[in-house]
Amino acid sequence: MHIKLPSIPALGVYLALACLFAGAWFTHPAPKHSSFAPTSPVLPVTDQTAKPIYTSRFASSGLVDFVHSSAVTALPDGSLMAVWFAGTREGAADVQVRSARFNVSTGEWGEEQVMATRESTQLSTRKYIRKLGNPVIALAPDNRLWLFFVSVSMGGWAGSAVNVMVSDDLGMNWSAPRQLITSPFLNISTLVRSAPVFHADGSIGLPVYHEFLGKFAEYLYLSADGEVIDKYRISHGNNSLQPAVVPLDGQRGIAMLRYAGDTHHRVLASRTEDAGQTWSEPYPLDPSNPNSSLAAVATPGHGLLVALNDLQEGRFKLSLYLTDAKMDDWRLVRDLDKSPDPEGDPYSPLAYKELIGKEFRDSSGKLRQPLEARFLDNLDKRVCKSEGCEFEYEYPYFIRSPDGMYHLVYTWNNTFIKHVSFNDIWLSERLK
Repeated sequence: MHIKLPSIPALGVYLALACLFAGAWFTHPAPKHSSFAPTSPVLPVTDQTAKPIYTSRFASSGLVDFVHSSAVTALPDGSLMAVWFAGTREGAADVQVRSARFNVSTGEWGEEQVMATRESTQLSTRKYIRKLGNPVIALAPDNRLWLFFVSVSMGGWAGSAVNVMVSDDLGMNWSAPRQLITSPFLNISTLVRSAPVFHADGSIGLPVYHEFLGKFAEYLYLSADGEVIDKYRISHGNNSLQPAVVPLDGQRGIAMLRYAGDTHHRVLASRTEDAGQTWSEPYPLDPSNPNSSLAAVATPGHGLLVALNDLQEGRFKLSLYLTDAKMDDWRLVRDLDKSPDPEGDPYSPLAYKELIGKEFRDSSGKLRQPLEARFLDNLDKRVCKSEGCEFEYEYPYFIRSPDGMYHLVYTWNNTFIKHVSFNDIWLSERLK
């Protein structure tokens, strides 16, 4: 078989076009940049918020698939919508982006829905799609619902692109997926993981990261209609991923980053004083980071709440910390989930089944509790390996809803998406 290569003049034309496009990308005029949107006000105390609340339940309900990388947003009626990806394994061709809704009146999560598949994304974008991952959902101040997710056309995650879908009716109907153009060179190696940040004029700050020719974080600046306006580098080099950005006021903000290097294995932080246009050199904080995603949210009167695996290695414990805006003082609020073994060592299948059965009952919520027997029957196929069965809690995602409740979703043993919610009264009591 003979492949006809472009002639030398044709190659020159392609090269010239590439240079022209790249030049336009890197030298376009600086756009007007909006401040961060105002933070949610502290609401008056009501019957709902006058007593401490801490609840946990599963958002997902599937009993076979690997589930991972969840996100959650609050809707105007007080309900919630969560998204995650699910399939036979991470990176499999059958991975889907799924969702579920939390009914505020019943206090339970509904059935799973399929939001996007490899085939539907391929059809809409007219590009070959190998796999999907990392969905992120957020409700904008104008009540438009945004879903961002990752797709890969070639190679591994380093060959990724970010896709976007929008709903104008709070998730009842969605636009077809389209890809954001985030790079002048093949539009590859942009991934999303953390919550978007909305700016005062409706524009969107999307924390993203790269894994091709380096591991570093950026702040992607989008218009209110989801068009890429600009992007700003948060970090450089080969050791930082998945920035979680928390605005402190209209101009100041903090990015906390997953550490992917070999030196200190600690959470990294970077600061902005101009609403995300420039960022300080990342520096290590006190908590450990075993190359694992983390999440943070501002809390009125207290500082920042951070959910992370505060470990040197492994993800067998997920903890909730409180820190001040300077991030000098860290207080453990609660271990959200942890292995019964302090070192995270594996258990035999028989011992593990008994331990995780109790954990399932404590975590599931009333609607999911009847699934316990079927869940335990599939256990050896889902989480156990030849060396034994381990506990794993990872990839937290944090929001504070307009009613003052905190909502945290994360991957529970790669088998369910767990949802934890609490209020300021509970938090204050934990801090006494």
